[in-house]
Amino acid sequence: MTQDHIRNFCIIAHIDHGKSTLADRMMEMTGTVEKRDMKSQLLDSMDLEREKGITIKLAPVRMQYKSHDLNLIDTPGHVDFSYEVSRSLEACEGAILVVDASQGIQAQTLANVYLAIAADLTVIPVLNKVDLPAADVPRVSAEVMNLLGCKEEEILKISAKTGEGVPEVLDAVIERIAPPTGVADAPTRSLIFDSYYDDYRGVILYTRTVDGAIKKGDTIQMIATGADGLALEVGALSPTMNPEASIDTGEIGYIVTNLKTTRDAKVGDTVTVKRSHSDEPLPGYQNVKPFVYAGFFPVSNEDYNDLKEAVEKLSLSDSALQFEPENSPVLGFGVRIGFLGLLHMDIIRERLEREYNLDLVVTNPSTDYQITMTDGEELNIKSASDLPLVTKIIEIREPWIKGEIVVPQDYIGGVIQLIVSKRGRQTNLSYIDERALISFEAPLANLLTDFYDQLKSITSGYGSFNYELDEYRPEDLVRVDFYVSGEMVDALSVMAHRSESQALGRVIVKKLKDVVPRQNFQVSLQAAIGGKFIAREDISAYRKDVTTGLYGGDVSRKKKVLAKQAKGKKRMKRFGKVDIPSEAFTVMLKRD
Repeated sequence: MTQDHIRNFCIIAHIDHGKSTLADRMMEMTGTVEKRDMKSQLLDSMDLEREKGITIKLAPVRMQYKSHDLNLIDTPGHVDFSYEVSRSLEACEGAILVVDASQGIQAQTLANVYLAIAADLTVIPVLNKVDLPAADVPRVSAEVMNLLGCKEEEILKISAKTGEGVPEVLDAVIERIAPPTGVADAPTRSLIFDSYYDDYRGVILYTRTVDGAIKKGDTIQMIATGADGLALEVGALSPTMNPEASIDTGEIGYIVTNLKTTRDAKVGDTVTVKRSHSDEPLPGYQNVKPFVYAGFFPVSNEDYNDLKEAVEKLSLSDSALQFEPENSPVLGFGVRIGFLGLLHMDIIRERLEREYNLDLVVTNPSTDYQITMTDGEELNIKSASDLPLVTKIIEIREPWIKGEIVVPQDYIGGVIQLIVSKRGRQTNLSYIDERALISFEAPLANLLTDFYDQLKSITSGYGSFNYELDEYRPEDLVRVDFYVSGEMVDALSVMAHRSESQALGRVIVKKLKDVVPRQNFQVSLQAAIGGKFIAREDISAYRKDVTTGLYGGDVSRKKKVLAKQAKGKKRMKRFGKVDIPSEAFTVMLKRD
């Protein structure tokens, strides 16, 4: 197909605004998928995607329409997976911006629009769900015109569910989006925008060929990693794999390689071929860096090797996943895994439990901290238990984020109070018609556990939230340790700001009292900073009535038996061990 008959575009939107449904209708109307094979959210192939109704992985598909090749990439809408969106945009010339006609513009809509404008893409605005009784087309059209500076006639009104207006969207893609501009006879350069590991075929790359062509059987090389391989098969996705002789200039397709790990073919790398070699890489993406860390431990230590293998397999197809072995005196051997957010962590946990049948204990999520030592050494720690001696530390820096919250105007006060309660600072307040856009900055650690839930309850479900990592700032941070029966449990340690540490210690000790089981002896639960205890709760002992067999007689007989019991309990307290249940390690995630 000649380049002027190719269009590469993606669909971007907030969560639940109808991206995957619009992709379904497009595939149906272009005859890419037979009516009998059609099912909803066809491109969401993972069980978890279908269950949760969200897109986790981007998915490319090629459609034929009016003698044009339309290459579509369906992207995720959740903030944790925005790195997937930025990758899709690099492979396209245009983007369809889907906005829900009843909800209007949300935080992730704004974030994705900024990404698309930064990538210099043509944006086609589309109002979806216009058939709903709650749809307010004039209001949402005005919001979109404000945001993009477009005219009202440029906004397409559709219903992705019924298919109304979808042909006009396909026509707009052909008319408004520019064809790719590559040089067919230049040295081959192709951008990897996704890669995953297939158990039967090895590493499969999704690429966008910018210059030249990649043919079946070519010797390929990754410019950044320097890895060599073979293109065993090339072709297009429609949406199943469709082998072809080559992927030509401007086309999006897949390459089946003989590589053994996705680490050899990183996302954002440039593929070139031996027969038409190029040394000049395409502008890729920054290396994606996780900033939420949690320890994953098997319930039984015998399963440690299974857990390690499972995480290695998952990391083959998820380039954002980073992990390292971890050892805890209480929990045994496990792995510390880095994620892009709590939803990302939740999905990996569910996949490990489902696909690999593992029983896991997951510790409280934390972020990473940068430390400057007195001898000038710089450290990066991912867990509070790794913190060196306080006397050797000059400063501790924690990550701060820049966030944006979009809410109806009635909720502004409550949202600003929530930001302040998390040690955050509101930096700007602007209005999009009837809605407010609150910009703020806050320490990431304080937003990890239940910020999103609190935001939803304060705003009756109307608030939407988007954030990006900003910088590391020096703060007065301390490590809060927890003791059970006088023994420190390092897996429970947390980092906190000094001003919040006492309250946090009291809250966690109270929550631990609910989950640590009673023993035959008294159990003390304590929180401490360094050598100073700041909170304590006691779990009283079970009391067995040892005097039941005594009838009457001298009171000293009774005292003698009780003294013997007290002595036994004292001895038990010295040697007795408290088994800490797995719920204790996720006590921070428990709602009040």
